[in-house]
Amino acid sequence: MSIGFPSELVNPDGSGSERAAEAALRPKALTEFVGQEKVRSQLGLLIEASLNRGRAPDHVLLSGPPGLGKTTLAMIVANEVNSSLRLTSGPTLQRPGDLAAVLSSLQENDVLFIDEIHRLARTAEEMLYLAMEDFRVDVMVGKGPGATSIPLPLPRFTVVGATTRAGLLPAPLRDRFGFTAHLDYYTEKELAQIVARSAVKLDADLRPDAGREIAGRSRGTPRIANRLLRRVQDWAEINNEGVLDLGSAQAALDLFEVDRLGLDRLDRAVLEATCRRFGGGPVGLNTLAMTVGEEPETVETVAEPYLVREGFLVRTPRGRMATPLAWSHLGLAPPAQDDTLFS
Repeated sequence: MSIGFPSELVNPDGSGSERAAEAALRPKALTEFVGQEKVRSQLGLLIEASLNRGRAPDHVLLSGPPGLGKTTLAMIVANEVNSSLRLTSGPTLQRPGDLAAVLSSLQENDVLFIDEIHRLARTAEEMLYLAMEDFRVDVMVGKGPGATSIPLPLPRFTVVGATTRAGLLPAPLRDRFGFTAHLDYYTEKELAQIVARSAVKLDADLRPDAGREIAGRSRGTPRIANRLLRRVQDWAEINNEGVLDLGSAQAALDLFEVDRLGLDRLDRAVLEATCRRFGGGPVGLNTLAMTVGEEPETVETVAEPYLVREGFLVRTPRGRMATPLAWSHLGLAPPAQDDTLFS
């Protein structure tokens, strides 16, 4: 499925339509990519050197929170070297045969993007070691004592792995990547640039103050910024003749329950429960999740990282606790602090 790159996009795990919807807002080259300056410079050097040598770039590992541009950078790598891009994900590669089918379809210099690579099954992982290092896979023919291993050579290709939990990646797999990079959250200035660029592609009449308002509520994440921009555009087309000014941005984001610090409904529910129901904590994850009506994993992976990073929650040996900032944000007076809870 083409997404506007010279390279071909083939997505074995079936999420192509969602990726295609986002593709129009993705930068197509490193020069268009905003933010992550150090990673851009390093990746640019890697690509330029590979082009000079006339061979596929070294394998690339990208880590960092969701929505910061790991998939986009994989697409850019394929585009910059004028190669095809194949997309898959760790959870879909649960058997060696699943991975072998993907690898055997690769062409010379293709880029294979594996999202959530830390979730690869161990047996598939071991096959990937050999493919990345020696560019071959061993195919077993037959069963029992008469089974024979036949080596299947592969064209030279580049694996771009993405993970939100680099600590779960086995050392033997991590060591097979020639280049590793960690993506950090974006500044409001960088997000404002991304929003302005996306507005041009969406043909939206965005005013600078509205762009800054959207950027300030985007939690340092381009994916969220682009999503909020589309919601503000929807609101402005219905209520303000398509003009995305500051008033439109504030009204739309308030309607969609995204407050001035980027907290959404779930974030506020977690803070409300911690402060009002449990006196600021400490409270356990399972109890907190049950109170807000969500799965513990959702609270831990969706809401908690931002709340901890921004100083609304702290994780202590006895459970989650609200900070004075959380109480202040909810308009409540914090109780007297017991410093022993943080020890």
